Amino acid sequence: MGGRDGHDDQGATLRAVSSAVLAVTRHLSVREVLQVIVRAAARLLDARYAALGVPGDAGSFAEFVVEGVSDEEWERIGPMPRQHGMLAAMLRDEAPKRLADIRREPEFEGWPAAHPVLKDFLGVPIRDGGDVLGIIFLANKRRPGGFTDRDEELLALFAAHAAIAMANARLYERNRELTVVAERNRLARELHDAVAQKLFSLRLTARAAAALAERDPGRTVRELEQVERLAAEALAELRAAIFELRPADLADDGLAASLRKHVEVLDRAYDAAVRFSADGAAVLPEEHEAAVYRIAQEALYNALRHAGAGTVHVTLAEGGEHVVLDVSDDGTGFDEPGADGGGGLGLASMRDRACSIGGTLTIDAAPGRGTTVRLEVPL
Repeated sequence: MGGRDGHDDQGATLRAVSSAVLAVTRHLSVREVLQVIVRAAARLLDARYAALGVPGDAGSFAEFVVEGVSDEEWERIGPMPRQHGMLAAMLRDEAPKRLADIRREPEFEGWPAAHPVLKDFLGVPIRDGGDVLGIIFLANKRRPGGFTDRDEELLALFAAHAAIAMANARLYERNRELTVVAERNRLARELHDAVAQKLFSLRLTARAAAALAERDPGRTVRELEQVERLAAEALAELRAAIFELRPADLADDGLAASLRKHVEVLDRAYDAAVRFSADGAAVLPEEHEAAVYRIAQEALYNALRHAGAGTVHVTLAEGGEHVVLDVSDDGTGFDEPGADGGGGLGLASMRDRACSIGGTLTIDAAPGRGTTVRLEVPL
C-alpha cells in the first residue's frame, strides 16, 4: 500500500512540475511562472496557503507571490515582506524547515493585522547550484496532523525541478529583452544609413543649387527638383522607421489587422505597390503573433530597401493545421537563400524567430526573379 501511495505522490509531483515547465514553454513572464509553481505546490501537498519569495537587494524580496490570499486581502496586509523572521532564517540557513506551529519558534516576529493566521509550516529553498533562487513555503495543511516527512521529501523534489523552470523563465525573459535591444539597434542603424545619407545628399544638392543660382538658372531648377525628390525620400524613410518603432497593437487588433495597417503605411511611404490579403481568421498565442509580425516586417524591409521591388504581396492564410505567411516581391533576388546574405537581410534573425515558435521558414530566391519568404506556424 505504501509503495502505491509513493507512486501516486511521485506522479502528482511530476504533473505539478510539468505544469510549471509548460508555463515556461508558453512564454509566460517570470512572475507568472512563479505563480504556477506556487499554485502547483499548494495543490500537491494540500496546503491552504503557499508563497514563493525571490530574494532582492537591501533586505527585501524582488518577487513575492502567494496562493490562498485574495488580491483584496493582500492589499490589506500591506507592503511586500522583508527578509526578517523565519524568511530570513531560511535564506541564511538554506535548509528545509518543518514546524508544527510557526508561532512558537524563536524567529517568529508576528504578522500585520490583516495577515492570515499560520500554524503548521513547511519551507524549502529553491537552489540552482550554490545560488538560492528563492524559498517556497506552505502553511496550514488541510488534513489534520500537519506536514509529514513525506511532504518534506515531495516539496524538496518539487523545488529542485522548480529551480529549472525559474532559471529557464529568466533566460527567456532576458533573451526577449536582448531581442528588443537588437531590434532598436537595427532601426537606429537603418535611420543612420538611409535617412542621414539622403539628408547629406540633400544638403550638397542645395549648396550646388545656391552656387548655380545666378549663372545657370536652368540647372538651378533641376538641382532644386533633385532637392525636392531627396526630401520626399528621406521623409518616406523616416515615416517607415517611426512606424516600425511603434509596436503593433496585436492584443486588440489581432495579427491580420495589424499586418494590414503596416502594409498600408508602407504602400504610402514607398513608390512600390505593397498589397495585403488574408484568408481566414487565424488566431495564435500573443507571443507567436508577435514573432510572425516581426518576420513579416523583416521580409518587407528586405523587399523595399534592398531588393528594389516594384510590387510586394503579403498574404496570411489558415491552411489545415498551420497559419501560413507569404511575402513575395519582384525585386532583384539574391544568390544564396540559405545564407544571411551579408547585406542586412536578417535571414538568420527570421529563422531564429520562426524556430522559437515551432515554425518553418523557407526562402525561394534567385537573382533577377524576386524573393518569396514563407513561414508556416502550427495552430
